[in-house]
Amino acid sequence: MAYKKSQKLTGRIDGDAPNTLRLHQIINYIDLENDEIILAPSEKGVVFLEFAVDEGVKRNKGREGAALGAASISKAISNLPAHFENKKIFHAGQITCDNCDLEKTQTELGFYVTKILQQNALPIILGGGHEVTFGNYLGVKNFFNKKKIGVINFDAHFDIRPVDENVGATSGTGFWQIAQDCQKNLNSFNYLALGIQKSSNTKMLFEIADENGVDYVFGDEFNFENKKNLLHKIEKFIINNDVIYLTICMDVFSLAYAPGVSAPAAAGIEPNEIFKSCFDLIINSGKMVSLDIAETNPNFDFDNATSRLAASLVFRVL
Repeated sequence: MAYKKSQKLTGRIDGDAPNTLRLHQIINYIDLENDEIILAPSEKGVVFLEFAVDEGVKRNKGREGAALGAASISKAISNLPAHFENKKIFHAGQITCDNCDLEKTQTELGFYVTKILQQNALPIILGGGHEVTFGNYLGVKNFFNKKKIGVINFDAHFDIRPVDENVGATSGTGFWQIAQDCQKNLNSFNYLALGIQKSSNTKMLFEIADENGVDYVFGDEFNFENKKNLLHKIEKFIINNDVIYLTICMDVFSLAYAPGVSAPAAAGIEPNEIFKSCFDLIINSGKMVSLDIAETNPNFDFDNATSRLAASLVFRVL
């Protein structure tokens, strides 16, 4: 792994008055290896950390390029207007994968996530393949080791494929790795997958999900007629867990909205009011402790639509 300090983000400038500011004008830059996150008593801290890694996508024989998604999302975020108060925003730089050692990179991502949580800030991990999941989870687990952790994943895929010893971890094994870690440490495996596509998962993956007690919602269930049931299922999951780690794979959305992903979903969900209601329920629950946005692939994007959509999700959190 290589940890690199932030390069300063740039963007449009409409002025210096508080009501004209954009995020690139107020972001604080921090070196996680040497600096501390300083917050006033009334401030909430948010830390962006780029995960410029797609070794797992490569191993999974997917379309490479998600490593570039990290910087692309940061760039889209930089121009967002600063419509919030009492939040201090930090950019902590970038993690890359050296010598194709993904397993080490996942462990070290977990170290930095824990470090952010220890300083009372919310980690938002930007970009990379969905191999980001296990690393982020490790960081959450290391900090909340006595809490019941619930993992919510917006995704067309379960990503619960067993690890092939000849291949190693991939972008499709993250939740299997979490399940095995939970079993090893005698913790419950609490996983809710939202937006699952039957056409994107083999019968074996559904069987593995069922064997491991995974709760899931099909993409077709994201409709107005089912809204009440959908929100009830999410709310029940949140209530039954102490903290929530949220991960969003951008391929959960239809390629009409997110063309720049590693594995596009022609029949994915829409980022409409149904999705927003579900998303808002999670991020406003008071239990979300970490977030990542995976699988944005600029190599296949159109007019940065996918990066802009990912940035809009971050904006909603802020």
